[in-house]
Amino acid sequence: MRRTSTLLLVNIGQLLTLRAAANGPRRGASLSELGVIADAAVLCLGGKIVSVGTTGDALRDPWLKKNRKKVVEIDCGGRVVLPGFVDSHTHPAFMQPRLVDFEKRIAGSNYEEIAEAGGGIRSSIEGVRKASKTALTQKVSAVLADLLRHGTTTVEAKSGYGLDFESELKSLEAIRAAAREWAGTVVPTFLGAHTVPPEYRGRSQEYVDLICTAMIRAVAKRKLAQFVDVFCDRGAFSAEETAQIFAAAEKHKLAVRAHMGQLTETRLGPILQYRPASLDHMDYVNHADLPALAQSDTVATFVPGANYFLGLARYPDARRLVASGVAIALATDYNPGSSPTLSMPMAMSLACTHMKMSPEEAIAAATINGAWALRLADRKGSIEAGKDADLAVFDVHDYREIAYWFGANRCVLTMVNGAPNSPLAS
Repeated sequence: MRRTSTLLLVNIGQLLTLRAAANGPRRGASLSELGVIADAAVLCLGGKIVSVGTTGDALRDPWLKKNRKKVVEIDCGGRVVLPGFVDSHTHPAFMQPRLVDFEKRIAGSNYEEIAEAGGGIRSSIEGVRKASKTALTQKVSAVLADLLRHGTTTVEAKSGYGLDFESELKSLEAIRAAAREWAGTVVPTFLGAHTVPPEYRGRSQEYVDLICTAMIRAVAKRKLAQFVDVFCDRGAFSAEETAQIFAAAEKHKLAVRAHMGQLTETRLGPILQYRPASLDHMDYVNHADLPALAQSDTVATFVPGANYFLGLARYPDARRLVASGVAIALATDYNPGSSPTLSMPMAMSLACTHMKMSPEEAIAAATINGAWALRLADRKGSIEAGKDADLAVFDVHDYREIAYWFGANRCVLTMVNGAPNSPLAS
């Protein structure tokens, strides 16, 4: 990917700016406000967006007229341009796919039965523990490259398949090394509390103590993560254990987020006290918790790829949360066991078809609200002057097509910090 000092995108059929309607994540009706500009242009300078408007206005601009020869121009051919996707929930630090789990699920085993038989998260541990940091870095780097090709320019990346001190730090170091070589933005998250590793089975409190007293301290000291995550659910960690881990994270000035309500309902009150950036999955939510969630800046992140791949009939009740004023986001949950997809458009399609979100809501959830879920909304998630020049161009003429053409990658250009990467830019 080459860096361009000044770049002008013109002849944009539909530009989805996602300009901020208010201070804070999108909720309710504002989820549908995409800030569409027809026949649009975007001027970028030094990796930032400088101006946004119509192509006619851009070409009449005195500064642009004077400096036209110094500007690299990309004709978007009437295509749709939107902010680069912000994928706020991924698990890229693993080595192999879980094909045995896949076959067992086809044969009728459920998520928990597979885990009890030695599959699930625990089956990925051996590969990560044995892998060198170089091999793990190469794996994460390949994932990041694929994400970029699908229009994702900002990604949250979790550890969570090492589940011992050395392997969790190795995973985060691999994420950091891969991030340094990638043009986009990576937000690292420590997920040592993904599940209780086999050697601590029946002694979960001892493992929680290890996370709180040694792992989090080392992660914070080495600046390896911005967030601490916990899988708070049946078969993983209890609400009490989650609170203990969050308290340790808070002590070391690390922000928190959590997997919540994927398998069972957990009351959110004690968790919300720690001001998590996001609560992810949210298939099971007590209605009484919605007012407090709606009054917070915590984003409920849906990951419908997991529901699809696990063959579940039930999906998160997006309409109930939107009606309650909860801020929602969409993410891929890219991982080897329950959601091996790199495609944010696929997550959007599932949100539309199975969760009855509108295409507009899905786009806002995959861009600006994903940025809020990572606390990056001051830089990411919308196309506005002063923000990072992260954009995606899709070979469609109506933004609704992005979610409509499922299973196909229509992204033909990504631009990250003002650097384009696609045949359009050559």
